[in-house]
Amino acid sequence: MFKKIVSIQPKENFILIAIFESGETKEYDIKPLFDKIASFRDLKNINGLFNQVKVDIGGYGIVWNDYIDLSSDEIYYNGKCVNI
Repeated sequence: MFKKIVSIQPKENFILIAIFESGETKEYDIKPLFDKIASFRDLKNINGLFNQVKVDIGGYGIVWNDYIDLSSDEIYYNGKCVNI
């Protein structure tokens, strides 16, 4: 079952803070994706791109551009719970 994201914030060192519809907050480190998915390397190589992240329509994921996105479930199940 998909968990909907209502807010996403980029932080230093390629960390994302996602707030879900349920009120839960997750911290997600995208650095491991640089070695797994070639398009994610653009987030570190293109100045300012990482900070352009936004919640996709419907809240079922996040996007940077037409080529780079993540599902809400990836962030929810592989992110670390945090209290803000």
